[in-house]
Amino acid sequence: MTKQLLVDTDILIDVANNISTAIDRLQLEARTLSLAISVITQMELIVGCRNKTELQHLKKFLQDYELFAINESVSIQAIELVETYRLSHGLLIPDALIAATAITWNIPLLSKNQKDYRFIPELNLLTYP
Repeated sequence: MTKQLLVDTDILIDVANNISTAIDRLQLEARTLSLAISVITQMELIVGCRNKTELQHLKKFLQDYELFAINESVSIQAIELVETYRLSHGLLIPDALIAATAITWNIPLLSKNQKDYRFIPELNLLTYP
């Protein structure tokens, strides 16, 4: 089984904006890990497209990433995270689903927005940059 890394939306936005820190980090990680995203990240990026041309570029760009769907296990885990951390830490639904994906599949998460996830002890959150 190939080791994987779940990449958060913010990192991919930086890659699209040609920010070298994000590009270099993903290139480094891709040497030893298969890069993946949640369907939540895919949808967040689609929502950010301003026209069909950008959508087509996005589809081509995302072909290099394995896609993790939301299944029953991810859903149950996300609900537990929201129940536990929404009131105390302001955890949002998309972030809960992304974190739940990483936890359920036991893969690390790479995110620039450390504050969105650092309070979840069962999450293997990699430091960035």
